[in-house]
Amino acid sequence: MAAGSCLLLLLLPWLVTASHSPPGCKIRITSKGLDLVKQEGLRFVEQELQNITVSDLHGKEGQFHYNISQVKVTDLQLAFSDLNFQPRQHLVFNINNASISLRFHRQLLYWFFYDIGSINASADGVHIHTVLQLAKDEAGRLKISNMTCNASIARMHAGFSGTLRKVYEFLSTFIVTGMRYLLSQQICPSLEHASLVLLNSLLDTVPVRNYVDEHIGIDYSLLQDPSISTDTLDLDFKGMFFPRVREDQELENHAVEPVIKETERMVYVAFSEYFFDSAMHSYFQAGVLTIELQGEKVPKDLEVLLRATFFGTIFMLSPSVDAPLRLVLQVSAPPRCTIKPSGTSVSVSAFLNISLVPPDRPPVQLSSMAMETKLSAKVFLQGKALRVQLDLRRFRIYSKQSALESLALFSLQAPLKTLLQLTIMPIINERTKKGVQIPLPEGMDFTREVVTNHAGFLTVGADLHFSKGLREVIEKYRLVPTATAYPSSQPAEPSLDP
Repeated sequence: MAAGSCLLLLLLPWLVTASHSPPGCKIRITSKGLDLVKQEGLRFVEQELQNITVSDLHGKEGQFHYNISQVKVTDLQLAFSDLNFQPRQHLVFNINNASISLRFHRQLLYWFFYDIGSINASADGVHIHTVLQLAKDEAGRLKISNMTCNASIARMHAGFSGTLRKVYEFLSTFIVTGMRYLLSQQICPSLEHASLVLLNSLLDTVPVRNYVDEHIGIDYSLLQDPSISTDTLDLDFKGMFFPRVREDQELENHAVEPVIKETERMVYVAFSEYFFDSAMHSYFQAGVLTIELQGEKVPKDLEVLLRATFFGTIFMLSPSVDAPLRLVLQVSAPPRCTIKPSGTSVSVSAFLNISLVPPDRPPVQLSSMAMETKLSAKVFLQGKALRVQLDLRRFRIYSKQSALESLALFSLQAPLKTLLQLTIMPIINERTKKGVQIPLPEGMDFTREVVTNHAGFLTVGADLHFSKGLREVIEKYRLVPTATAYPSSQPAEPSLDP
């Protein structure tokens, strides 16, 4: 029994490793990328704090009665701020020594003197410490799962004007103390609403499981919670394509797991061979890796050569010698991608069937030959779309029947290669022209992309650019206006009763 327990303990790490599916796609955000996010995030925080709703303040001290209402933020100075990674799942956002300018309406009664007007106030030495916890939700999407916040105001000053200015300044301690308390109590609820509601609605724009075209879709669900170090944030995505006719199909991942070591650029995206293999496997399962050319679509020079090659067969079929030719190129197995430091290639095995199609008669097959091709693949990023440009590198045809027939087909090697280059490859590249979107939020794009090949995977290093502001994207994609996540009372009617 003890020996069995020891054996189980020894095997447990191996079992855990074996059950973990490596990511097909990985994204790393570096501290340089976080600095850009901080700049845009700070503008968003300023907009949120400007909309703070502060309750009315009223009370009395001896013969001094006051009522403060219509509190509005007029200016913010958030010059000293930091956004940092905190291992293992947190982002820390600090604002130090900030100032908030306010303007509110006053109604004051001191003995028999009654005064109304506006008051300008400023809160100085504002400190805000916020910790955001990032996690994977049930759908596999990155979300802010929790937030902790502490806010404090060191000093607050209110400027009075009017005939009783000196009296008000002496008695303003009650107003200033109350306003400082109410304002500090509203900062964290406002930021909590901005994070858990508004920013999470921005993260909802990241594609998780969506369709690429009418044939296939892609699964970008997170495999685990994000991994955060002091300098980087790493996200492991499934990165698996699937055929729309069989959306529940799973392709097992045996590829090398991408490893990102660089930190010089703002963001790095890595793709394993599995990412591309699953795309080609899905197209194969969808039954669309077939191209047919018939009649006028067959190049004239090739048609003449094919008729000469199969002249004896065609002659025996007289009077159907002038029947149109049909070429059907059909991939026989899912293509495979190979990524090496020297470049990326795709191996394809296919059948080429050559037939005559006499009018009102069944097609007559002239030949069925096997083809093996190797395509070079140029992978590049444009905007947020990953695209692939394919080019024919190697090409070989042979007969499935006999070596003698393979020798007879040797003269077709060069013409068929030309057919592939001039006719088939443009069709394929037109299909891959659209590309597939990288899982980034709406409004964020890549710039200055550099592709680097490794053994079994490739990486795209890039800088980030905000084409749209956070507020613009949030307002665009929020389906229903979100109610205020923190209580705010309506302005009360002023009460100046002694």
